[in-house]
Amino acid sequence: MRYDWQPSCSLEALHLRARLLHDIRAFFQARSVLEVETPLLCHSTGTDPQLAFFSTDFHSLPHRQALFLQTSPEFAMKRLLAAGSGSIYQICKAFRNGEVGRFHNPEFTLLEWYRVGFTLQALMDEVADLFAELFKGQGLQATQRLSYQSVFRQYTGLDPLQFCYGDYCTYALASGLPEAVTLCGDDHLLWLDMLFSHKIQPFLGANALCMVYGYPACQPSLAKVSADNPLTVERVELFINGIELGNGYYELTDATEQASRFNKEIRQRQEQKLPAVIEDGRLLAALAAGLPECAGIAIGLDRLLMLLGAATTIGDTLSFPVDRA
Repeated sequence: MRYDWQPSCSLEALHLRARLLHDIRAFFQARSVLEVETPLLCHSTGTDPQLAFFSTDFHSLPHRQALFLQTSPEFAMKRLLAAGSGSIYQICKAFRNGEVGRFHNPEFTLLEWYRVGFTLQALMDEVADLFAELFKGQGLQATQRLSYQSVFRQYTGLDPLQFCYGDYCTYALASGLPEAVTLCGDDHLLWLDMLFSHKIQPFLGANALCMVYGYPACQPSLAKVSADNPLTVERVELFINGIELGNGYYELTDATEQASRFNKEIRQRQEQKLPAVIEDGRLLAALAAGLPECAGIAIGLDRLLMLLGAATTIGDTLSFPVDRA
């Protein structure tokens, strides 16, 4: 057998990654944000039906139990926040099963941070500051901030906060997405995901950081419902040149509401015959003990490196992607 042993990225890309990590650490050190590490191998994992996870058997004789590689360090970091850590950040690996392609590798690098006392708008300000630093000299245009509702209406003419099956079907048939009618049915969330990814996302952030905020409440994840509009949640996503880079929230702190959302997602997983998971009891206990008001965000650094290095695929930023690992 002939082994393809060499890295898939260039030596210049290795140096670019090292500079990026240095610059990120310098940015947060200047703002007195504490760098932390949390386990990547844990007793539970997220319940989101859209995320597939890796699991393994842990043998500690005479016991044997399942452990999970984390799709994000979010739950463990929130436990630190509840314990009084103050504002924190982490650069770590995350793992998502089944994700491979131009923008995906099953093992990837995340920057995740949480700012105690920050609103979502304050977090967005800090994101803009970080990107201005990282893209200095790159000619990035002024940061754009758009509400989800406004950008959805702009590109589709539909209201994402009020689902009308007939209107959505009419638009899909007229815009070359007839498969959406069958695939999405009367599921508002599926419609939003398909229309956003096909008809809106490719046009977001033309040579600029675009922050889309105020997501529909049917896409809550771990965000608080907006006090100004209960049809939306305090969530933001980041895009440059149509590439999704990050996902952030004004964090949900209510343990009861979080447990309810976990249970809803667990039921969805059962209905879709996905691998079973259980809710993270340690996270719920941390929320019950008291998670401080905070905002947090996770950013994929490999995709960020694609933009900084003008790479065409995520493999161009990695030493050894999954096919060479």
